[in-house]
Amino acid sequence: MQYMILNYTPPSEYADAAAVAAAAEGEVWGAYTRALMEAGVFVGGNALHPPHTATTLRVRGEARDIQDGPYAASKEQFGGYYLIDVPDLDAALHWAALNPAASSGAVEVRPVVTRGAA
Repeated sequence: MQYMILNYTPPSEYADAAAVAAAAEGEVWGAYTRALMEAGVFVGGNALHPPHTATTLRVRGEARDIQDGPYAASKEQFGGYYLIDVPDLDAALHWAALNPAASSGAVEVRPVVTRGAA
């Protein structure tokens, strides 16, 4: 099953980013992207189911906070996405927990509408 991983990050992380900070951020996101590719789960993009189908995950320390529905009560901004193909929601949440945005913002996981699906 395909899932879209939506990255929501605080605007302050990018407001006044210096070249060194931008390079470091690029390395973090690059490592995450490579991990998805090496695991064979990285796919591409498609249309999404409505927001009420979303599951939102935050990681604070060792705790995972999972919320049904979209994450709307925040000033975090949508900064990018990953499309993955995994067996189920638990596997998608595993990859979402590893996403760099999970520790400072939020990561939304939403099932993708695939061609021929109702």
